[in-house]
Amino acid sequence: MTDKVLREVLLPVRAFLLGFGPLLLLALALLWAAYAWLQPQPPRHVVLATGVPQGAYAEFGSRYAERLRRHGITVELRATQGAAENLALLRDPNSGVDLAFVQGGADAVRPGQLDPDADLVSLGSLFHEPLWLFYRESSAQRLAKRDHIDSLTQLTGWTVNVGAPGSGVPPLMRMLLEANRIDPAALTLQQQSTTPAVVDLLEGRIDALALVSAPESQMVQMLLQTPGIRLLDFAQAEAYSRRFPFMSPVTLPRGVVDLARDLPPADVRLVAPTATLLARESLHPALVQLFVQAAQQVHGGAGWFQRKGEFPNPANSELPIAPEAQRIYRSGPPWLQQYLPFWVANLADRMWVALLAIGAVLIPLSRVLPPLVEFRIRSRVFRWYGQLRAVERAQGKRPRAELLAELDQIERHVGEVSVPLSYADGLYALRTHIQEVRQRLQRD
Repeated sequence: MTDKVLREVLLPVRAFLLGFGPLLLLALALLWAAYAWLQPQPPRHVVLATGVPQGAYAEFGSRYAERLRRHGITVELRATQGAAENLALLRDPNSGVDLAFVQGGADAVRPGQLDPDADLVSLGSLFHEPLWLFYRESSAQRLAKRDHIDSLTQLTGWTVNVGAPGSGVPPLMRMLLEANRIDPAALTLQQQSTTPAVVDLLEGRIDALALVSAPESQMVQMLLQTPGIRLLDFAQAEAYSRRFPFMSPVTLPRGVVDLARDLPPADVRLVAPTATLLARESLHPALVQLFVQAAQQVHGGAGWFQRKGEFPNPANSELPIAPEAQRIYRSGPPWLQQYLPFWVANLADRMWVALLAIGAVLIPLSRVLPPLVEFRIRSRVFRWYGQLRAVERAQGKRPRAELLAELDQIERHVGEVSVPLSYADGLYALRTHIQEVRQRLQRD
């Protein structure tokens, strides 16, 4: 009794699996294929090339890492000498670097035009990165015979540090010196990293040093407030921006460094390349999305050279903007992220097209399969009608006892047929018809 009851309970389940099991397996296979092809979930580890310790790139890198850590992404910060090395690491497929801060015009091979075949994309312009040329006031008095200078041509005969190899400053300074028709041999050029160069400037071993950095750099902040150290006022800043499209003229407002001490005591004109965040074209779109959102949080406020909301932006980029970055700039973060955790929202955002396609395949199949299943179940009953008809047609042609024995055999097999309760009407109708045929055989 228990086995019979169990069989009756399992019959509908078996029928359901026969009807929708193939459909379910197909759906799971299509979902797996779509997941494997789309790779909706990003890797949890990414490498960002920054710059020298205590520089602006390093400071911003740590802020990015903190924001992505909230989403379970580990950002490994790779210290470098600066923009030129960062660009070289991005172009090297074996470097392991996925993203990097790069200064506009950092390409030493073709200044102002990054290699279009390097499989790199931009995630947007982040901030103005002024060229800070700090010099000793005593050097200006001794070499230029004046208290201050406002042109690169006045550096003739000076000892100037133009940044370490691998940073973006040496190629930029070469461009500017060439534009001013200054023979590099007319200066004593050094290429030390920032910290030892600052020490040499303060101790009088060099006359000037060039930095390209955001004002958040600790070295820039310190030099702006050091007595006896002055900042070159680029009187021709507008002209530089016309000659070099990756540069913008910016102004360091009077008093912005220290209002109480009125530093600087007057507006200072500067030229500023625009720092960009570059990435490999293969970087996962979800990571692109997170980095652009982090950039909006880190760089979106007001600063010394920008108003609130001015950065980041997709303008003034020397490389194409990544499609996912363009989407964020145009439409903002996906609305699902307002209500769901990032990983869930990202999965839904990247899989919905695949889910629609899978639905378009499965819905027609769901209409075809039930009739096929119904036919298969009913065929267990209907196939015995053929034998029943053969017995009925043999009446009078074969011995009655033989036909009754065959009829008993049919009835015995039919008694072993199991169908779901929803199809039991056909089974009971068959049994009724068997009895009718038996009665006719017995009357004749």
